[in-house]
Amino acid sequence: MTTPIPPDLPQMAHLTTPEQPWPLRLLSEKIAEYISKMSRLWVEGEVIQLVRRPNARVQFLTLADLEEKMTMTVKIWSHALPAGITEGSRVIVAAKPDFWTGNGSLSLQADEVRAVGVGDLLARIEALKAKLAAEGLFNADRKKALPFLPRKIGLICGRNTKALHDVVNNATRRWAAAKFEIREVQVQGQGAVEQMIPALRELDADPSVDVIVLARGGGSVEDLFPFSDERLVRAVAAATTPVVSAIGHETDSPVLDFVADYRASTPTDAAKAIVPDVSEEKQNLTTTVRRGRIAVDNLLHQAQTDVDALKARPVMAFPEVLIDNRAEDLANLRSWANSHIARIVDSHATSLAGDLGRLRTLSPLLTLKRGYAILRTEDGLIGSVKDVAPAVHAQATLHDGYLDLTIDSLHTNPKGS
Repeated sequence: MTTPIPPDLPQMAHLTTPEQPWPLRLLSEKIAEYISKMSRLWVEGEVIQLVRRPNARVQFLTLADLEEKMTMTVKIWSHALPAGITEGSRVIVAAKPDFWTGNGSLSLQADEVRAVGVGDLLARIEALKAKLAAEGLFNADRKKALPFLPRKIGLICGRNTKALHDVVNNATRRWAAAKFEIREVQVQGQGAVEQMIPALRELDADPSVDVIVLARGGGSVEDLFPFSDERLVRAVAAATTPVVSAIGHETDSPVLDFVADYRASTPTDAAKAIVPDVSEEKQNLTTTVRRGRIAVDNLLHQAQTDVDALKARPVMAFPEVLIDNRAEDLANLRSWANSHIARIVDSHATSLAGDLGRLRTLSPLLTLKRGYAILRTEDGLIGSVKDVAPAVHAQATLHDGYLDLTIDSLHTNPKGS
C-alpha cells in the first residue's frame, strides 16, 4: 500500500528543500515501499557467518562477496536451510530484498538456499584458467628459475599443519643450514585469500628471501578453492621472487599451479626442489673430482707419450749430428767466401794498378821530373810572354820545389819556329 504524503510536504523527493525537508520516517517508508516492489531473485555469495539457533523458526546468516568485500544479512526459515550449509560454503540464494525502516538496514528474505556444486566450482576454475592463459600468465618464458641454494626460504602455510613440518623437516634434512621465514595463515575457507596475499607480498618485499613456497597438504575441491582465487593468482604472477606451488593435489589442480614458477606435487616434493641434498652434492663433488683426476692423468700420460716420441727422433737422440752437419756446411761456405773474395780483390787490384799507371802517365809531376816547370804570377799561370812584363815577380814550380824569379826581359819566338 502506498504511503500517503501529508499535503504540507513536498510530494516528490526532488521537490524537497532546506525549508521543507522530508522527515526520516517518511524517507524510510518510501525506501521500503520501493524495495518491496523488487522481484524475487537469485544471488550468489559465500557464507561467512552462520550460527544455527536450535528450535528457532528463523535462522540468520551473513552472505559475502569477498572479491568486492560486501556483506548482507539473510533471513530464512529454519526448515528451508539445508544442514550441509556451513561457514565457508558458497551458496546460491533465492530471496527478496527487505528494508527494515527501524534502523535503515537492507537484508534478504530467503526462501531457498543451494550449495554451489563441485561441478560449478570446476567450471569456474576452468573459465579462469582460460582467461589467464589468454593473458599469457601461464607462459613458460615468464616463469623465474629457482635459485640453486636460497639464502632464506619464505613459507606460507596453515598454522601448525603437516605441510609446514613436511617442508621444513625435509628441507633441513637435505640441507641443514636452510633458513626459513614462515607465515602461518588461514589457507581454507572464508578469509584465507585475505591472509595469504599480504603474507605473500611481505615475503616478496624481503630482499633476503630468495624463494617463496605456498604449501598445503591437499584437500577437496572446495577446500582448495582459495588457491584458484583470481586475486591470489594475480598476486603470485606479480611477485618478483620465484614462487613454488605445493598444494599436494594431483587431480583438478588449482589455478595457482599454472601461474607459479614451479609446481611441486606435494610439500615434500617442494622441499626437494628448493634446496639441494647435501649428501648428493658431496657424492657429485667426489665423482667430479675423481673424473677430473682421471682426465688429468690421461692428459699427463698422453703428454709423456708425446715427449717420449719426440725424444726418440734422431734429431733429438743425437742432436750433435745436426750441429756437425751445420759445421761442415759453415766451413765450406767460409772456404768458398774466402776464395771468392780473393778473386774479387785480385781482379780489383789489377784494375787499380792499370788505373794508377794511367794516372801517373798523365800526372804533371812526371812531366816536371823531365825538366819542365810551371810558371805563375800573382795573376795566375804564365802561358805566353804576353802574360807578363819585365820586372814582374814570378814563381817556377819544379818537381821537388819552387823558385822565385824576376822577369828581366821578354823574347818572343820568330814566326814559324
